[in-house]
Amino acid sequence: MPNPATDKRLFLLDGHALVYRAHFAFINRPLINSKGVNTSAMHGFTRTLWDLMKNQQPTHLAVVFDPEGPTFRNELAADYKANREEQPEDIGIAFPYIHQILQAFKIPIIIVPNFEADDVIGTLSKQAARQGYEVYMVTPDKDYGQLVEEKIYMYKPSRMGNGIEILGVKEIIEKWGITHPLQVIDMLGLMGDSVDNIPGVPGIGPKTAQKFIEQYGSMEALLENTDKIRGKNQERLREFRDQAILSKRLATIDIEVPIQFDPDAYIIEDFDRDYLTDVFRELEFRSIANEILGMEEEIKPPSAQGDLFAPSSGTAPASPPRRSSYKEPPAHTVADENIGNTEQNYHKAETAAERAALLDQLTQQELIAFDTETTSVDPTSAELVGLSFAWKSGEAYYVPVPADRTEAEAIVAEFAPLLADENVNKVGQNLKYDMIVLERYGATVKGKLLDTMVMHYLLHPDKRHKMDLLSEEYLNYKPVPIEALIGKGKKQLTMRDVPVEKVVDYACEDADITLRLYHALWPELEEEGLVELYETVEAPLIPVLRDIELAGINVDGEFLNAYSKVLTEELQSIEREIYAAAGSEFNIGSPKQIGEILFGRMGVPYKGSKTKTGQYKTDEATLAEVSVDFPIVKLILRHRSLSKLLGTYVDALPLLMNPEDGRIHSSFNQTIAATGRLSSNNPNLQNIPVRTPEGAEIRKAFIPRDENHILLASDYSQIELRLVAALSQDEGMLDAFKTGKDIHTATAALIFDVPYEEVTRIQRYQAKTINFAILYGAGAQRLTQELEISRAEASKLISNYYERFTGLKQFMSGTVEQAKEEGYVTTLLGRKRSLRDINSRSSLARANAERMAMNTPIQGTAADMIKLAMIRIHKALREQGFKTRMILQVHDELVFDAPKDEVEKVTPLIEELMREAIPNLDVPIVVETGTGENWLEAH
Repeated sequence: MPNPATDKRLFLLDGHALVYRAHFAFINRPLINSKGVNTSAMHGFTRTLWDLMKNQQPTHLAVVFDPEGPTFRNELAADYKANREEQPEDIGIAFPYIHQILQAFKIPIIIVPNFEADDVIGTLSKQAARQGYEVYMVTPDKDYGQLVEEKIYMYKPSRMGNGIEILGVKEIIEKWGITHPLQVIDMLGLMGDSVDNIPGVPGIGPKTAQKFIEQYGSMEALLENTDKIRGKNQERLREFRDQAILSKRLATIDIEVPIQFDPDAYIIEDFDRDYLTDVFRELEFRSIANEILGMEEEIKPPSAQGDLFAPSSGTAPASPPRRSSYKEPPAHTVADENIGNTEQNYHKAETAAERAALLDQLTQQELIAFDTETTSVDPTSAELVGLSFAWKSGEAYYVPVPADRTEAEAIVAEFAPLLADENVNKVGQNLKYDMIVLERYGATVKGKLLDTMVMHYLLHPDKRHKMDLLSEEYLNYKPVPIEALIGKGKKQLTMRDVPVEKVVDYACEDADITLRLYHALWPELEEEGLVELYETVEAPLIPVLRDIELAGINVDGEFLNAYSKVLTEELQSIEREIYAAAGSEFNIGSPKQIGEILFGRMGVPYKGSKTKTGQYKTDEATLAEVSVDFPIVKLILRHRSLSKLLGTYVDALPLLMNPEDGRIHSSFNQTIAATGRLSSNNPNLQNIPVRTPEGAEIRKAFIPRDENHILLASDYSQIELRLVAALSQDEGMLDAFKTGKDIHTATAALIFDVPYEEVTRIQRYQAKTINFAILYGAGAQRLTQELEISRAEASKLISNYYERFTGLKQFMSGTVEQAKEEGYVTTLLGRKRSLRDINSRSSLARANAERMAMNTPIQGTAADMIKLAMIRIHKALREQGFKTRMILQVHDELVFDAPKDEVEKVTPLIEELMREAIPNLDVPIVVETGTGENWLEAH
């Protein structure tokens, strides 16, 4: 442990800056607890604090916050920080909790009236450094650079996986292009700071400011020599002289705040475990609470199971209530109840007589919950270890299944009629997984499917849907974590390795909790009007996805191996070119060496800051900025792109081939994307790059099952644009689609006011970009970047667009207004998405919610449409006896593995069912179909 008397490492945190940063880090997917509180700021701040304490091991620490009300700078300039928007509501809620967390950590909270946090931190930093302390100012705020000296550093916490940055004198000088950290103030005085409403000198940006300070040393010296400045800048400096001087005063951090550094007050102490537990419990923090409080849940060996089946009765009688021998979870757990402090009747049904007694009870029920225990998270390769069943709260049964496949299938066969009985409703959590496993063991699950994970997804698409979280939120019950049985890390077991006696409680609890969750979720589904969407779209989709995943897709391993050699040779060729340009060999995979070669030895301009270890940053954005002028940088970027392609797909896909059938079985997720779209993983087939020739080549590796089959791909054409035309009833868009015109050319003709036949290629490209930008709620800034035009030009294009497509504008604005009134948006089929920030005081949060409001009804309706098409096609192919199988869904495309002699018949059937998935849309739906000996040919 660090010794406060000798180590003297003081960390001063800018509380407001870190809280805001934490809040906006989660702006696209905020952390919302069961009470509806956005805990993003609290969680992010606590994570930053704990990582710092754990990894940096400071001896002294304090957090400084801005005071309420104005500060002395408002006396200098009444409009100081006037540009800052009102504090988001969620941040206002966060501050009291963060203060409680700091109090529980016994960390001093410092607020000095009339002075901002940076003034207080500046004052304390200077005082502490004079007393021999190594001081770290923890903040993302660039203004702090002026304070850096020999013993004072800026500490920028990690963000977006970039790691922390520690900036000393050398780094500040390099970052700003100056000779002394105090010149940061001169830079800010000249170029201003829009965030704090420091005006600076209009027309002078960072580059010009840096050039002037490099030449004259300070702003005052510059202003004394304006006669030596030529052109417009001379006029600017003379006209705005007083404004520049005021700006420098506003940017100067006051290091004479009336506060005295008291080392003893900032020594890190042992935190108040009980207080911190209470705060974490209130916020519903789980993983970070376990990490900080250091309490891992433990289990003791369970007591022997009682004789729960009376052989003579032929039924499964209830046994006396009992307490589990599992140790109770730690006090900070979110839920009050757990298996250690509640009563359950959990039984094992292992013998043939016990299973028969259980089946006798199960067949009398109208609704049962069930779950499988397996050896793997991949259902297409997992071995079945056991089945659990429940039909009333607090009681459940576990049926162990032996490792021997024949014996296992025989036991499953006993339950197969029950599982296939369409009169028995089936409740489960992630039913698709269990259905795939059981299908491989000879049992098909039929009947009404009541999936609690999917139900919760419909109710709260932006939340997480794991059973343990739902249990804590809806039932106030914390389930036994699987790690308690199988452990984690390298020594992790499989469920097969765990003694049956230990599995019983865990497995029974899963079925029991799932049943109880169903009874909690279904009324909410009814109340929200989502039952029809569940019963017509999401539930029927489950067996469709089951069959898609079971079918898998054939992969040409030989092609991938050959293509791997091609890419490897290409990479080697690029390496030789890079070495020739650099004048020496180096590790192209090493960011450190790339930085040293490019920005150190070769003198490629570098404008960014360095990493905490003093390395140049060599991320794609940094390199792309200089790639136009330096061919070696282009080569390095291409090398990275091909290396990623090789590692992520070409060499990785063969490793994902199922050993049982040699096919790839991607998992399709219906509870991930908040818009309703499906996603896939292991592998993620939705992200296979197709815009580059090398990326598109990968699709050649996906092939039919044999020489008698062919791949058939049916794709919706411009479905989202067609849907927005139907939803908005915009006359211009409807006319273009109904008359068969190219929508992008028709759009260009209208916004550029030229005849359809005279639209240029550039105009069509710009119109296409605008069409999709508008579709996704993007504004002028996005168009400026994508079309490489000025912001004024982008604004004009958007203005022209909405003038021509008034129906679309009314639809978009009407959707946003309705969302502001109701707090959510819906798709055509009634899918809901709540938008908690739609009326936020924060313009950033509000704008983000407005984009979601405009996009979700369109993208969500497209998602619903292809799901309906999948359900109906799947049903039609089975009912009409076709052997064609649906094997992939990627964006707006469906891929089928079809016998060649069925193609002529199934093609019109598939296209018709896709077109008519949502009938009467007032716009023609176009489906394009192709076939081929591989996916690239068929697409």
